[in-house]
Amino acid sequence: MHPVFGPDPGDAWRTEFALLARSAGLEIAAELQVVRDAPDPALYIGSGKADELRDLCQSTDAAIVLVNERLSPIQERNLTRRLGTSVLDRTTLILDIFAQRARSHEGKLQVELAQLRHLSTRLVRGWTHLERQRGGIGMRGPGEMQLETDRRLLNQRIGQLGRRLDKVRRQRRQGRRARRRGEVPLVALVGYTNAGKSTLFNRLTASEVMARDQLFATLDPTVRRIEGLPGSPVLLSDTVGFIRELPHELVAAFRSTLEETLSASLVVQVIDAADPDQLQQQAVVEQVLADIGAGDLPMLKVFNKVDLVDREAGLVRNDEGKTTSVWISAHSGEGCEDLMAALAERLAEGRIQRRIRVPVEGQGLRSRLFDLGVVVSEVAEEDGSSCLEVDLDRRDARQLARMKGSNGKLARQLLLN
Repeated sequence: MHPVFGPDPGDAWRTEFALLARSAGLEIAAELQVVRDAPDPALYIGSGKADELRDLCQSTDAAIVLVNERLSPIQERNLTRRLGTSVLDRTTLILDIFAQRARSHEGKLQVELAQLRHLSTRLVRGWTHLERQRGGIGMRGPGEMQLETDRRLLNQRIGQLGRRLDKVRRQRRQGRRARRRGEVPLVALVGYTNAGKSTLFNRLTASEVMARDQLFATLDPTVRRIEGLPGSPVLLSDTVGFIRELPHELVAAFRSTLEETLSASLVVQVIDAADPDQLQQQAVVEQVLADIGAGDLPMLKVFNKVDLVDREAGLVRNDEGKTTSVWISAHSGEGCEDLMAALAERLAEGRIQRRIRVPVEGQGLRSRLFDLGVVVSEVAEEDGSSCLEVDLDRRDARQLARMKGSNGKLARQLLLN
């Protein structure tokens, strides 16, 4: 069922919801679009449309009704009673798909936490068979006691899962710090779900991450080395796909996974070039990136599935000659050589490669540069100074510039000016 309030969002909105249903393993028996000025507080779609939907369910033997919006607990309960069949809203459907897809221990913890947070908003009114057992005024009946017990157990489990995921988040931060110390650049693939991220990931890393024509085919983040780039090793991270109106419970639960993007030297946004709704999809991705604090990171847009549109693969540059986007087909490999060239070019922009002269009083800075492993060569001068050829990430240069005293000032003069 597709409720519409205001302007019709179009066929892409309905097609995406149908794909969500099929991704959950459901077969669509019928569809109904409901147009209203405002949601009905009790049934969301109004009593007349609810009766029409009930008749449609009976004529098609439908076992589940899916609603392409987020329902309140009372609306979900009332619709279920009115229709005589199970009712799932958009949020519950997405949570169910995530539960089916999660494979790693971390992914399962994240999905369970999201499900319990969603359930916690529905617990009180969900126990209607017990609410009738409450005693009179000022008395505590068995129904109320059961609700309190369930709420306490639910909150305990949410707290337990939160602590486990906090531990995972700390481990991820340690991993990010280790990558920085090892000077291993990270490229993060982001994009709307089903844009082809996993197919591109497999193409660039010679891996075999599951890639299917369905929403949320992979949930667990994967990091592999990109083969074929010049210079030092480069890691590529494949993250969970985004979708419009992604449930807040999922964004919170998967925050540690999404924060992998924060340590990226370059964000590659994969866009389905054949999707007519691609502009709105880009906006959704960029909003989520902004929400997790990654909105200002360097970004390269990659338009995938060029084999399905009337467009040649290749690079797109701005007036200054900087690559802004690449058109490719991850499936056939067309344009992927241009993408590799663009990655090498954009990663080089984030690095500082120069010769610097460190005076005697700057030996603290010299030692830190060697500790980071960014010194390519050194020539000692007669006056005790050192002429160094360095190759380092701008992030590390900014960190050196924050050193206390004269060494920090010297780092700013030599590396950032």
